[in-house]
Amino acid sequence: MEALAEELMDELQCKTAFEIPLFGGIPISESVVVTWVIMAMILIICRILVYDMKTIPGGRQAAAEIIVLKLYGFFGDILGKNGARYIPYLATVAIYIGFANLIGLLGFKPPTKDLNVTAALSVMSIVLIEFAGIREKGVKKWLKSFAEPIPIIAPINILEVFIRPLSLCMRLFGNVLGAFVVMELIKIIVPVIVPVPFSCYFDIFDGLIQAYVFVFLTSLFISEAIE
Repeated sequence: MEALAEELMDELQCKTAFEIPLFGGIPISESVVVTWVIMAMILIICRILVYDMKTIPGGRQAAAEIIVLKLYGFFGDILGKNGARYIPYLATVAIYIGFANLIGLLGFKPPTKDLNVTAALSVMSIVLIEFAGIREKGVKKWLKSFAEPIPIIAPINILEVFIRPLSLCMRLFGNVLGAFVVMELIKIIVPVIVPVPFSCYFDIFDGLIQAYVFVFLTSLFISEAIE
């Protein structure tokens, strides 16, 4: 158990991959480097899918169109017509978190194990949610919405603005880290064969589920903001 605790503390540390020799040294964390790798992978896959596009789509182009249509259909059902402009951001975040949670299969440390990454994603989502509310209602009505349905609950509504990013952040971070702890415990108790199916579950299924939950809640909050 002491070894597990030490390994867990090691996972929680934000390690520096290298430093850029400017302004006394700018540290670049391991999570940032892995994110660059994920970005490169996504760009390469997108380039392969959309290369030599034609009016009558072939296999690759048809696959790309199906993915885009499915994403627009999923988010469109939640957001409605007024929220269609936010679908590209939500789809991008869903794809990134999905890749981030699956990249552990290639031997990389998932960026979502870094609290800084999940916190940044959560803050970006909440900024978008509040921006959507202001854009749809105007500043005056947006401020007035904090006093609805009755003015006495205004402090609770204001507090909710800060609670939502914390909830999104800790849900994503906690589930990814919890999956790591469970897998390490399984490896200690039953080190042979049994960890394989559990690894498939936590690294693939659970990783994709967390991406789904994050963007689903974000889109739900946007939908509430633009009602």
